[in-house]
Amino acid sequence: MDETTEAREDITLKGMYSEYFLDYASYVIMERAVPHLGDGLKPVQRRILHSMRELEDGRYNKVANIVGNTMKYHPHGDASIGDAMVAIGQKDLLIDTQGNWGNVLTGDRAAAPRYIEARLTPFALEVAFNPKTTNWTRSYDGRNKEPVTLPMKFPLLLAQGVEGIAVGLACKILPHNFIELIDACIAVLRKKPFDLVPDFPTGGLVDVNDYRDGLRGGKIRVRSEIEIVKAKLLRISSIPFGTTTGGVMDSIVSANDKGKIKISRIEDNTAENVEILVHLPAGCDAETTREALYAFSDCEVSISPNSCVIHDGRPIFMPVSEILKNCARMTKELLLLELEILLGELNDKWHFSSLEKIFIENRIYRDIEECETWEAVIEAIDKGLDPFKKLLKREVTRDDIIRLTEIRIKRISKYDSFRADEEIRGLEDRIAETEKNIRNITRYSVKYFETLKKKYGKGRERKSQIAEFGTVKRSAVVVASEMLYLDEKNGFAGYGLKKEKAIEKCSTLDDMISFSQDAEMRVLKVAEKVFVGKRPVHVAIFRKDEPKFYSMIYREGRDGPIFAKRFKVGGVTRDKVYLMGRGTKGSRVFYFAEHDTEAESAENAVLVHIKPALRLRNLSRLFSFGEITVKGRGSKGNIITKHAIDRVVRASTTDLGES
Repeated sequence: MDETTEAREDITLKGMYSEYFLDYASYVIMERAVPHLGDGLKPVQRRILHSMRELEDGRYNKVANIVGNTMKYHPHGDASIGDAMVAIGQKDLLIDTQGNWGNVLTGDRAAAPRYIEARLTPFALEVAFNPKTTNWTRSYDGRNKEPVTLPMKFPLLLAQGVEGIAVGLACKILPHNFIELIDACIAVLRKKPFDLVPDFPTGGLVDVNDYRDGLRGGKIRVRSEIEIVKAKLLRISSIPFGTTTGGVMDSIVSANDKGKIKISRIEDNTAENVEILVHLPAGCDAETTREALYAFSDCEVSISPNSCVIHDGRPIFMPVSEILKNCARMTKELLLLELEILLGELNDKWHFSSLEKIFIENRIYRDIEECETWEAVIEAIDKGLDPFKKLLKREVTRDDIIRLTEIRIKRISKYDSFRADEEIRGLEDRIAETEKNIRNITRYSVKYFETLKKKYGKGRERKSQIAEFGTVKRSAVVVASEMLYLDEKNGFAGYGLKKEKAIEKCSTLDDMISFSQDAEMRVLKVAEKVFVGKRPVHVAIFRKDEPKFYSMIYREGRDGPIFAKRFKVGGVTRDKVYLMGRGTKGSRVFYFAEHDTEAESAENAVLVHIKPALRLRNLSRLFSFGEITVKGRGSKGNIITKHAIDRVVRASTTDLGES
């Protein structure tokens, strides 16, 4: 291969990376993953609804037929269309379903498309379609036309919610309550404040304090409703959004297997509503177990929204409140456009009805009997209308005259002047009403939303209960199902060392603190087996919310002075080695004690035995830790003696009395 060929291939690869990948990423963002602000739909959803409107005759259609018809517009296969259609149908807003469409509570899948049926709901027909106000484009193969966006007169995007993952971009807009959305739209039109928070079809308790208007960085917490039926029975009556009853049960069983909670059995009675019964064994507290379910299972989940939409041909991050305002304004604009189109149609109808009345009642049709050419006919009718043109609202066009020539003899012979006058008066009343609505478009839009609420709001009350709940402290509710053991000889501790010395009950979430004989401290995660330091002098479970006071006597280095210190352990980093002295090689701890209170530590006294030496008369010293103050763990302490010591023992009552 020569250099020219290599250079040409290199250029081609660069082009692929710089252009093709960017084109693909843009396509996925714009055409697959992110909804359009105009109607709140992704392209596949829009094409499904357009296809259903195309097939609409009031009866149910097989979903397989709808999927096949949609493939005229969506070139990505029947599976993606079928899955998207089931997702829309399960939201019970736009599609009237028949058959097994799955269950969002249990996660059961829908039946195959050939077995289930669907049609558009009256709500969808009212808010989503109007060919006169729709912008059209050609389908992917140029054979058909499809809507750029549907003329949606409702904040569908916020009602249904949406989730999508594109190339380098993600979208997650949570569903909101139908009635609350309408009320918020009315508030926008009336220029009043409003507040919007999510509402989930699965119900549950929702903490929205950190929602941040649906933007990135926000978070909401969703909990199951758990009722204490009796001392040993809990009932779960709702599940967090995005979970299923099976998933929640699996998470509970997993927490039980890991020893974080204790249950005897669990059963699922979910049908139309969620009901999971959790049976507790003897000795378990129901209230503590309920808190543990929130801490260790999917009975509580956190959801991070990411409100992203397509607007003006590009993806932008937009707060939920702004999306709602845009939807309310777009609805108002669409309603105004519909009224203007209707007014034009009514004026055209009034114009021709009046023209027809003049043409027939004044027998202008007789003026064309002698005409021999088409132009003569047009001219004769136009001349016959001249005296009456001032009664009309606009000029008479050639097309108007041609329409008059198309009136059948039968209609002329049976023409009812009184009925025609009634029809014209009816048109005039409708024109006046339409003009009034145009002048008062805001009031008209508010009435439109109020009508939607009255017609379709029944049964759509809020399902999620807004609540404020704190974070469950895991260490406080976890079941202490393990025993911590210590291998003093080799310096290991853990719940797997069952043949060694038992220390205390613990859980797998606990931390332990250890002090070694060479004056080092460690805080470690409880495990089956973990190294805690050479010749440990103290190992215990470390609980930050239960501060302890420690007393220690140690030698700094091999021949250094003897120090005493009284200290507390504050913030620590797990697995880090902390020096209790200066870290001199040969340091040794002679005495160590743990106390629950500062007073208890101050009352602690020891007898220090000094090694015999020349001219040394007193070989023991009584020392009370109350002589020194409580300091931080890194303090060096106070010197007791510079002489070598043999041992330190706890002082007896006799020793204290003699002192």
